[in-house]
Amino acid sequence: MGGMQMNVRVKLGVTVLAVALMSGTALAAGNDDFWAKAAEPYKGVVLHGVTESTPPSNYIKDVLAPEFEKKTGIKVDIETTSWDQMYDKAIKDMEAGTGIYDVVYIEQDIIYSYLARNFLTDITKALKDKPELKASTYDDAKFTSFANYFKQDGDLYGVPMEAFLKVYCYRKDLFNDPEIKAAFKKQTGHDLKPATTHEEYTEIADFFTKWGKDHNLQLWGSTAQAHTGHAASWYEFFESVAPTFGVYSWGIDASKNYAATVEHGGAMNSDKAKAALKWWLHLRDIAPPESAQSTWSEVATTFAAGRAAQGLVYGENAAWIETDTSKSKVTGQVGFALPPLSPGVMDDAKSGKGYVGYYDGGAFGLPVTSKNHEAALLFLEYIGQDEVQPGWAVAAPRITNTATFDAPEVKDMDVKLGGFYTMLKDEGKLFAGAPPYPFHAQVREATAPIFYDILTGKIGPDEGLDKMAAKAEEELTSLGYRK
Repeated sequence: MGGMQMNVRVKLGVTVLAVALMSGTALAAGNDDFWAKAAEPYKGVVLHGVTESTPPSNYIKDVLAPEFEKKTGIKVDIETTSWDQMYDKAIKDMEAGTGIYDVVYIEQDIIYSYLARNFLTDITKALKDKPELKASTYDDAKFTSFANYFKQDGDLYGVPMEAFLKVYCYRKDLFNDPEIKAAFKKQTGHDLKPATTHEEYTEIADFFTKWGKDHNLQLWGSTAQAHTGHAASWYEFFESVAPTFGVYSWGIDASKNYAATVEHGGAMNSDKAKAALKWWLHLRDIAPPESAQSTWSEVATTFAAGRAAQGLVYGENAAWIETDTSKSKVTGQVGFALPPLSPGVMDDAKSGKGYVGYYDGGAFGLPVTSKNHEAALLFLEYIGQDEVQPGWAVAAPRITNTATFDAPEVKDMDVKLGGFYTMLKDEGKLFAGAPPYPFHAQVREATAPIFYDILTGKIGPDEGLDKMAAKAEEELTSLGYRK
């Protein structure tokens, strides 16, 4: 998450899932005759899939897979597990060619490594080659722009099944409290409202941390995904914070021989990057004490517990924080906004030169090593149909299909979420996923130890970023990308 998810996301309450099931909107009308006829040669086949245990994946396992089996006679055994086990099992299977899995979860950032190693089936080509398997209710043109991350030369290699923005969340109850508003205005000279700049965000964060201390409250001014030994902190900085200062693609410039250092034309240790890191470190210092050991999951639980006035939170967590009373103390009080930005970043995002934050998610792909290609193709089409999307979006807030936005139950949920889906629809194009680097994991692993040293104070932020940029270039050279 952040680049790789690595999180075990908190599940949505069963109530939401139950509502989706009772409404019947989860059930695909589809063309039952088509599914029965197309699947006839594969009746009795058992497909095996592996994915992370998340709300969208659990919905596939609990709802869509049983539906598909009922219509086709093809059983789908979806194994939901931890992030590390999911990747370990999928990669080892594809490397060894054992064909254990017919469906694998592909996170947006890892797709480029998989494509470079020829692990995945070209779904577009496979359906052209087998027109008898093409469902009229499946149209990959209906997918949101997020699907572009799973394409190569225009062909699709994964059916998107979850997509989220990492958004700026703030506590509406605190921001609208008359006493707090008056105190903020007296202290700063202006009104309290969601920040649009880093300076405003810092001012608000400082104010609320002091307010919590002065009033003996367990309240701080900001969250911080700042674990000192977990990649979540690395991702928070490079994929959520640095872009808001105008540092994109981790500061690595592929057009300049994969330069990372300013000396060679990169931006990993640029003045903007150093300013971004110091800004974020200050927020970490005034955030709840657990922030130094927080990954994406802990940030979510911190915000849900009412311990932070604002923060950058992954969208799938933001949704349950706003709606699930069994897990959140701040339901109905969460506002959503774009992250605070430096001058020029919004223009970069609108022009396509940059982006304002992280667009996270994943898809289901078909390994070339699968022994049940045709049956697996049918299943991937099934979960990509318009008809299955509304119930899925309500049960596990995610949208990957443009038709979903107009479904009545999704519109109702959008109101409950304070316009969360509308934000995804209208402003999703301003966000971006991880850069298309097949060396994603290698560069992260090479530079992360230095980053952790910055977080623990073993090295200063400026010197640390200088070392990280040099280390990134060293790794890219050894991998053969940098000449």
